[in-house]
Amino acid sequence: MAKYRKLGRTSDQRKALLRNQVTNLLYHGKIVTTETKAKEIRKIAESMIALAVKEKDNFETVTVTAKVARKDADGKRVKEVKDGKKVTVYDEVQKEIKKSRISYEKKKGLYGYGFIAIWIVGVIYMFIVPIFKSAWYSMCYTELVSTAEQAAQRGMTSAGIYTEWNNFGNYEEALFKNQDYLPKLTESLGAMVPQVIVVMIFSLFIALLLNQKFRGRTFARAVFFLPVLVATGPVLAVIKGDISTNGISSGEQFSALFQTDLVDELLQFLGIYNLNEQLTMTIQTITSDIFNLLWSAGIQILIFLAALQQIPTSAKEAASMEGATGWEFFWKITFPMISPMILANLIYTVIDTFIDSENPVMSIVLAQSRGLRYGLSAAMAWIYFLIVAVALAIIVAIVSKFVFYEND
Repeated sequence: MAKYRKLGRTSDQRKALLRNQVTNLLYHGKIVTTETKAKEIRKIAESMIALAVKEKDNFETVTVTAKVARKDADGKRVKEVKDGKKVTVYDEVQKEIKKSRISYEKKKGLYGYGFIAIWIVGVIYMFIVPIFKSAWYSMCYTELVSTAEQAAQRGMTSAGIYTEWNNFGNYEEALFKNQDYLPKLTESLGAMVPQVIVVMIFSLFIALLLNQKFRGRTFARAVFFLPVLVATGPVLAVIKGDISTNGISSGEQFSALFQTDLVDELLQFLGIYNLNEQLTMTIQTITSDIFNLLWSAGIQILIFLAALQQIPTSAKEAASMEGATGWEFFWKITFPMISPMILANLIYTVIDTFIDSENPVMSIVLAQSRGLRYGLSAAMAWIYFLIVAVALAIIVAIVSKFVFYEND
């Protein structure tokens, strides 16, 4: 059903008719027209009256000085001769006028700009400025100066970080002199491909399961997404033993709760003893990989689940009426309709894999930063960033050719 009546006219004719009718209604207080037109006029008139009520007190009284022509008893302007010419005589009078304040609509617009301004300041301060600083550091030699004597030798007024322009020296050191960077970079790129494939297949499979109707579905969804909410930032660092816990116990002691040989304990609980050491290590590796997989697939599962819920039930009903099997429905309807989210998830997973703190390249970059070699660390990070950008561009260019958009 249409949201408005066309009144048997084109769009421009309808707007002109209603504009004229509403103007006459507001000017004369009433008009005579048909019931159909009256219903459309009422919608527009009521919205205009509501806006007028909001704006009726939206003004302020201002006293201004104005020049007013002096008039005689007959209402004619009084003139006098100046420099041989007749000129009108003006008097300065004080007048009160009503000056409109900012309108309601403009206020709403300013509120929007206010919210955007906070975001813009955050982006500039937290993103753009660090990017430029990182690019500058990557072209400089950096050194920590801890004493006033060393600072004086380097022309510094106080201790701090000494920087000296180094052109592409840091990039040359990262690519040709550092013995660990290139091997770790190759290792990271090689490990990225299978990891991304496994995460994508696993998250799509779990999303398909969670999209089915079964008892306890809400709890199951929470279980798969819970690691993403809980183990982030400091919590994840404590679990991995990377930070201490305020002197009560070290991060390593706390993380022992998560690093205990749970496989051996579970096997002993089940009455299974003296297993082959290699078999035990294999089981431990598999369970660890499953844990890491659950840890890194929560966001992807949520995105896939949202995409699956957007598939209309009418499509499934039509497919079942045509005799399509579940396998055929998945490949011919489900997969094409969620392909845009597959591309989005692929981009997210690739980026997430590259920026993982346990990534070997990221470990080297962070190690150089902790060693106060900020220039070398920034150069390594920029090389890594460019490689990631090129990899993403290639992936998007290839995969986007197979993405189905409903409006195409």
